[in-house]
Amino acid sequence: MRRILAYSIALCSLTACGDNQSDQYAQADSNAEAGFGLPVLTNPESPVTYPVGLYEQEVEASVILRLFVTDQGVIVPESTRVVESSGYAALDSAALAGVSSMSFAPAREDGRAVAAMFLQPIHFRHPARSESGETP
Repeated sequence: MRRILAYSIALCSLTACGDNQSDQYAQADSNAEAGFGLPVLTNPESPVTYPVGLYEQEVEASVILRLFVTDQGVIVPESTRVVESSGYAALDSAALAGVSSMSFAPAREDGRAVAAMFLQPIHFRHPARSESGETP
């Protein structure tokens, strides 16, 4: 289990505004070549809701969560933790609230489904700032 834990501490990408799963699939593919594949988010759209007040203020930040997914792809809610805060309690809370709606395909090791703990960044990006080329 420790070996699986060590392999699975990696960053996948989930964006709270927009769809950016291609980076996640690329990361999963590169790990799969090494015999280990991270859990893959299967939601067609982000289940994380951008808090209205912060969206209107065009606040951008990222939250990093630690998640544990079973070999059935089920998130173990009591294992979810904020590893790195965004600096905004509302964004951290929104990221945590979205976890219950996330669906994952389990991690894979040598073709077998395995449980894994991993880091999941949640990026809150405002489209108006992205279009103007501003960076957070």
